[in-house]
Amino acid sequence: MQRLGTVNLGNLVLSLSDAMDLASPLLSQHQQRTAFIVWEMGRAAGVTDERLERSFIAALLHDIGALSLEEKISIHDSIIEYPENHCIRGEVLLGKVPCLKNAAMIVRFHHRECKGWESVMEEPLFLESQMLLLADHVERQINRSQYILHQHEDIISGIKALSGSFCYPEVVELFTEVSGREEFWLDLVSPRLYSLLLHDGPFRKTERGLSHISEIAELFRNIVDFRSRFTATHSSGVAAAASVMSRMFGLTAMETKLMEVAGNLHDIGKLAIPNGILEKPGKLTKEEMAVMRSHTYYTYSIINTIGGIKQIAEWAAYHHERLDGSGYPFHCKEDELSTGARIMMTADIFTAVAEDRPYRKGMSRDEIINVLKGFSDRMIIDPKINELLFDNYNEIAEYVKDKQAVLRDFYEKQFAFLDNKVEAAVI
Repeated sequence: MQRLGTVNLGNLVLSLSDAMDLASPLLSQHQQRTAFIVWEMGRAAGVTDERLERSFIAALLHDIGALSLEEKISIHDSIIEYPENHCIRGEVLLGKVPCLKNAAMIVRFHHRECKGWESVMEEPLFLESQMLLLADHVERQINRSQYILHQHEDIISGIKALSGSFCYPEVVELFTEVSGREEFWLDLVSPRLYSLLLHDGPFRKTERGLSHISEIAELFRNIVDFRSRFTATHSSGVAAAASVMSRMFGLTAMETKLMEVAGNLHDIGKLAIPNGILEKPGKLTKEEMAVMRSHTYYTYSIINTIGGIKQIAEWAAYHHERLDGSGYPFHCKEDELSTGARIMMTADIFTAVAEDRPYRKGMSRDEIINVLKGFSDRMIIDPKINELLFDNYNEIAEYVKDKQAVLRDFYEKQFAFLDNKVEAAVI
């Protein structure tokens, strides 16, 4: 039975992994399919439960270092110049999450072919990285417009031809063993794969508490925000503002912590938006704005698939709703917007207008207050929340600034050199 304040780890990671592959039909279920292949191979190899879980997590999140839709598609089509870069980013991102860091080195080496290793087969990192390399390659060979059982034999033959050069022979043999059943291929491309991995996968009975939820939320916050230096600390700022205002408003300690999680996840739906729209220096066209308006819908649908945190889904996804019903995408009105949602609306606007963007400089204190006051005077956002912010402006602004400074330092040290297209050193 699920306890208060817990979620199923498989449910949490599967939903967030799924979010990363939303943006294009070409990528749909890519990481889940890769994880399924790794899971089947690991079971056939008889690895321990601990190693199987570590491999499964690595496969579900192996492309977290590909921070834009454009980069993901380039990697999928094998046309990117430095595929190593997204492996390095993935290692760094996972390494910051205590409950997931054991998967970091597998992600780091999942594009290293067997001829690039000096290790022996018995070393766990070698086996697990090679399984992920092969599984990722197999999934990318699937023609999504062709029936799977009309192509699976050619895929198997192609993998056998790579034995000893691209992938270690024993790993190819593991794949050959598990892929000999039609069931394997039909499960692999099934629209019910999420359900299969959730109910039969390695984390089907694994519950995690609020501390782990928070850690994983911070991971996905970074995946979303690190797509651009202009937004690198946006969600951390929203989370900080929302949590401190929640505490000042009188919400419970648990509610305040959940508001922080909601702030970190409020823009997760932007994983479905191309960087060309997110980073456009000028005004969006009507068509581009229509795409942008979908991001809060995806935020809601992603978080809402995770059992036990429905309230977080509403708080996170309603940040572009307005009291008069003029917001998007749900057009909620005043009586449909909870205190948490109202706090998030103000926290998002406050943080966004203070930040530099490609098309403008961040606003001053007086300018920010004028913008927010204009919204509350027209009853677009809650005047009581705005007054709370105005009355405690210096304390809130300083708290947000400190939180953002920590993340900005991490981003600049670990990611800026890759975003500037400097080739990373190969370990």
